[in-house]
Amino acid sequence: MTPHSTQQISAQLTALQQQVSTIIKGKAAQIADCVACLIAGGHLLIEDLPGVGKTTLAHALSISMGLKFSRLQFTSDLMPSDLIGVSIYERERGDFVFHPGPVFAQVLLADEINRAGPKSQSALLEAMEENQVSVDGVSHPLPQPFFVIATQNPSEQLGTYPLPESQLDRFLMCISLGYPDQAAERELLSGQDSRAALRELKPLMNPAALLAAQDAVRGIHASPALLDYLQALIAATRSGQWFAEGLSPRAGLGVLRAARARALLQGRDFVSPDDIQAILPQTIAHRLRPKAGAGRGPREQVRAMVEAIALP
Repeated sequence: MTPHSTQQISAQLTALQQQVSTIIKGKAAQIADCVACLIAGGHLLIEDLPGVGKTTLAHALSISMGLKFSRLQFTSDLMPSDLIGVSIYERERGDFVFHPGPVFAQVLLADEINRAGPKSQSALLEAMEENQVSVDGVSHPLPQPFFVIATQNPSEQLGTYPLPESQLDRFLMCISLGYPDQAAERELLSGQDSRAALRELKPLMNPAALLAAQDAVRGIHASPALLDYLQALIAATRSGQWFAEGLSPRAGLGVLRAARARALLQGRDFVSPDDIQAILPQTIAHRLRPKAGAGRGPREQVRAMVEAIALP
């Protein structure tokens, strides 16, 4: 990839982030993480309290990227067929006809994913992992590109089912929006309704441009020294000093993809250690449990580990 093409894609993605920032005020860093996750080809989990803008963020991203959007509210009585669709016998045709569910979109917003039971979560897992769903023994491919943006309420809230580790591992990143700062909240209070603002958004990309950005991510250079640093961090998670269990090889590949995506957003054609450090908590904390007696949460433990590992 030429430096010129890298700069062109970076400029396009910067404009996209700026547009989303007009809807989600004061959260530029979290918006950048979301865009990096999606151009890295990953799925995104947003964990936070209700009402802080998780659903609005997902909708703004899909509109700005020019992608077909579908939203499904996950509830305790949600069935897998409500997500993937169902085959119905049609007398006129004398055969069963598959009627696709909301998963057949380019961006699926799985709202409050941890309110659904294990069967529905497993149906989503196949879609995320295989980019297809199976109904009555027949596989149906999903549109491309395909992203899941899932929102999750804090586990201490009533009516939630913890996501299994196997499903958490399918999310490239997990972020939290948090409350807006005072200036951003004042803008929200004095500005127009977010739903009206969403209706005014224009697509700044299309599926072809997004697939080109994903190709560009794969072309970002990672030096041998950078890979040494990443391997040192992965080994540290497996040492038993910081976490109960370490990162899988798939997780390590995910960190590298996310770091390459961040480098592209910065307009560079190479990954730096800063890229690794910036995306590490978002990409690995949800996959790890601090060892007993650590006294820190997963993200704080990741940051402490990073400070202890020497830069290349």
